[in-house]
Amino acid sequence: MSVAYWIVAAVLAVFYLYSGGTKMVRSKEKLRPMMGWIDTVPMSFVRGIGTLEVLGALGLILPPLTGIAPVLALVAAIGLAVVQVGGLALHISRREFKVIGLNIFLLALACVAAWLATTWL
Repeated sequence: MSVAYWIVAAVLAVFYLYSGGTKMVRSKEKLRPMMGWIDTVPMSFVRGIGTLEVLGALGLILPPLTGIAPVLALVAAIGLAVVQVGGLALHISRREFKVIGLNIFLLALACVAAWLATTWL
């Protein structure tokens, strides 16, 4: 189970460090080609989502790695699942059904990470 957790957590962490970091530092103009919804929300909201994604990625890796508060890995996985539920809701409300596959995949991975994180609690 430990190896499975680290594989799933690593995939999620790499994805969310990139995705969240991009949302945190790029301008609205540079994000617009990747995110058609960016003009419908304040930029502070986009930055907030990016921050949550980066924190979630770090939460998946650092607590179990250091042994300090490993329950935070479970919290991070659940938080990332919630982010994906929000992403799904946004894309469905905009009728962007072609792009929800990635959201569903990331939601499933976050749920698996949460389940695997319970093995050391």
